[in-house]
Amino acid sequence: MSRNIVISGGGTGIGLAAARAFAADGDRALLLGRRAGVLEKAGVPGALTYAADLSDTAQVRGVAGFVARELGTVDVLVHSAGGTGQLEPPASGDDPLDAVAHAWTVNFRLNLLSAALLTEALKDRLAEPGGRVLFVSSIAAYRGSGSGAYAAAKAGLHPYAHDLARELGPRGITVNVVAPGYIEDTEFFGPAIDPARRARLVADTSNGRAGTPGDVAGTLHWLASPGAGHVTSQIVQVNGGAERGR
Repeated sequence: MSRNIVISGGGTGIGLAAARAFAADGDRALLLGRRAGVLEKAGVPGALTYAADLSDTAQVRGVAGFVARELGTVDVLVHSAGGTGQLEPPASGDDPLDAVAHAWTVNFRLNLLSAALLTEALKDRLAEPGGRVLFVSSIAAYRGSGSGAYAAAKAGLHPYAHDLARELGPRGITVNVVAPGYIEDTEFFGPAIDPARRARLVADTSNGRAGTPGDVAGTLHWLASPGAGHVTSQIVQVNGGAERGR
């Protein structure tokens, strides 16, 4: 039976790979993101698109209304939107504290608040039993991200997911987190990553290669399957062994 899949950040990278994986099963995806043009070019068979800033409560209410009209029930909710703010305007002025406040606020809004708002807006529409909520975190939640802001925002998804799993478990809904390591072919590193940095990231792995969006999408797809029905409140790392699970 075809399922309804809602995917934030569905126009590129991991979100797009996940949408394609679900569409290959005949599921219907709703792709969410801030850039309407990117969503429209995604080319996922049968997919709907809706452009919105998911950190804005009014726009999230718009998403919820669209879901109510077009889908009704949400079988799988995938949160793959995020990033470090490449699309955001820079901090104004030269004050270093203002720059810190800007970076932390942007990262919190993009990676954590957006996921919480969308989840709470759609929580009552999740299929029961059998609904799935899936968050995309990061290896940075374990080992930092340089500035700390991105890592802290991603790490915040983990306790939220655990609390949500306890809340939704009685309804037969599972909640899990997938934490990728270095994944190529995404917008996260911009147009190109420094070759020396790429070499270091690949050298961290046990299997000697970078990850792909398909690696993460495959894990998300399995966690959304009936076979993963007793897996909940877990953080699944997909990083080629760069960070061991714990």
